[in-house]
Amino acid sequence: MSEQQNLRSGLSAAELAQATSLGLAELLGDALRRKGWMLGTAESCTGGLLAGAITAVAGSSEWFERGFVTYSNDAKVSELDVSPDALHHFGAVSEPVALEMANGVLLASPAAHVAVSTTGIAGPGGATPGKPVGMVCFGFAVRTGDGISSRAVTHVFPGDRAQVRQAAVDYALRGTLEVLGAPVNRR
Repeated sequence: MSEQQNLRSGLSAAELAQATSLGLAELLGDALRRKGWMLGTAESCTGGLLAGAITAVAGSSEWFERGFVTYSNDAKVSELDVSPDALHHFGAVSEPVALEMANGVLLASPAAHVAVSTTGIAGPGGATPGKPVGMVCFGFAVRTGDGISSRAVTHVFPGDRAQVRQAAVDYALRGTLEVLGAPVNRR
């Protein structure tokens, strides 16, 4: 949607972003409810915004089990059992750490069936060689009959800190919908 269309709809960019997140969270809730599954989250760069988008949906307690905000490396280790070796070798903003965060949710929360994690560099500072501002790693984990199946993906989002964080929330919601096999429009 263009800026001109946003103005015609009467929504600011921030309001439009919230509406998009709410719509995605509602779709996710419907998909989880149909499966009878519970969701857990682990957030670093999004700092609770993902759980906030989810709990903005009335009745989300039927399908949202818990969320962890593990901003520091120590929190990732103590709350989600992320390996200090993974943090040392790959850094907090990496697919291996995103995977361990998502898996850690399922290990810490027996009631959760699926988990999503976010870890990234929202900016304006924090970039390092090979890890630009806007880079966010996502982990997706699903409880299977014999363990946990997980995958990770990295995406670099444009914009300022608020835009990167909001885009990461929407990406996490869409990615979780995809993991559940629900149809989703990927922008």
